[in-house]
Amino acid sequence: MSNKTKAYFAVTALVSLALAGSGVANVTLQEPIVESMKALGFPLYLPRILGTWKILAAVALIAPGFPRLKEWAYAGVFFNLTGAAISHAAAGDPIATIFPPLGLLALVMISYALRPEGRKLD
Repeated sequence: MSNKTKAYFAVTALVSLALAGSGVANVTLQEPIVESMKALGFPLYLPRILGTWKILAAVALIAPGFPRLKEWAYAGVFFNLTGAAISHAAAGDPIATIFPPLGLLALVMISYALRPEGRKLD
């Protein structure tokens, strides 16, 4: 296994763990999630929708095969994380609230760039 492939699996595992953990926090409406949604003016049903998709994306990214599904998962996560960062910026939240989604987005982009051939669309 090449170093590039090892790096892919390490970064993708980290991304999947972060997405799954965040997804569970969203689905179970943990207090920081509720506070954040209220501060941003979003309805409280939204975290459950986003959380479900995050969990499904985490599974899709680590499951073997299904390159098209992985493409959709990467795209969905990209939209989710950029939307989170933009929402916090637009709401005038402290800059520290913008960095976590952008940091995870950087890892998502690294995972995408390092994909082995078997995990890419033709």
